Amino acid sequence: MSAPPPGSRHQGDSPRPSRLQRATVGTAVLSFYGLLALGSVFVLTTIWQFRPSPVVLVLGVVVGTFVVAFLSLRLGTRQILATVDAWELPASRAPVVYDLLAEVADEMAVERPRLLVARLGMPNALALATPGRGTLVVDASLFRLLDAAEFEALLAHELAHLERHDSLVQTTALSLTQFVVITLELLLSPLVFLVTGAALGSAWLRGEPRSWAETVPGRLRARIEMGVVLLGVTATLFLRAHARRREFAADERAAEVTGRPLALASALQKLDRATRPDFRSVSPLWTHGEVPSEEERRLREYFSTHPRIEDRIARLRERADESAVRVPIE
Repeated sequence: MSAPPPGSRHQGDSPRPSRLQRATVGTAVLSFYGLLALGSVFVLTTIWQFRPSPVVLVLGVVVGTFVVAFLSLRLGTRQILATVDAWELPASRAPVVYDLLAEVADEMAVERPRLLVARLGMPNALALATPGRGTLVVDASLFRLLDAAEFEALLAHELAHLERHDSLVQTTALSLTQFVVITLELLLSPLVFLVTGAALGSAWLRGEPRSWAETVPGRLRARIEMGVVLLGVTATLFLRAHARRREFAADERAAEVTGRPLALASALQKLDRATRPDFRSVSPLWTHGEVPSEEERRLREYFSTHPRIEDRIARLRERADESAVRVPIE
């Protein structure tokens, strides 16, 4: 088969736009993004002209962040309760659990929360900052998995989250991060519009509209976007690390209140086993190819809001060893 002559198009190739089309579209693109850049400059200039004093600005940011965080927390909590379809457990059906909850709440000097039961799909417990007093949601399977000491330790862990207002702190930090990212995007919007218009317009004028990302302004836009993304990812990593530290702190508080760190360690171990059954021992179809790599495992840990169960259990056991009473030998 002979090769096609130079300059011929293969069947299915899109026709090259004419010079008039290239000039028309390129000019229109440049004009459109130029107007967007001018509009964003006008918005920023207007905001700058009416800028308040630094003190008022800081107070406005702080108050606005708290308001947004509070509303987000309330809406999110309401959505969670609607999703899990939980019901309130009468005290007459679980007097022992209510006695444990009352003892732990009195020891921590916090108001006793509502106790709701749900079928979460896995053994778990949630502490929700609902209006008035807080709410604890426990999976129904916990009543058969945990003994009294383990249940008390788990309740103390969740009450520690309510005591420290962890949900509000995390939501506030997230709202502040989002505010910073949005502000940065607004400040960079004139430059982003200009380089986008220059990249698309020049690509059209050359007759190669799909090559806009390879132009100098196109590469500059990609670097700006990458910088914003990296800022968001870095902030997310800090927030997730902070959440993991608060989980450790809740474990420490529960061990301090109950005086039985090994009870919480045992409860965590039971929950972990029930959540992640060992399929290797029951299924001959399991293969080592399903195991994530070390890099994937570490990446999951960095973006997780909870530390590894193994690390939490190790800390609790270390605390138990340190607080153990030794028998003196002379």
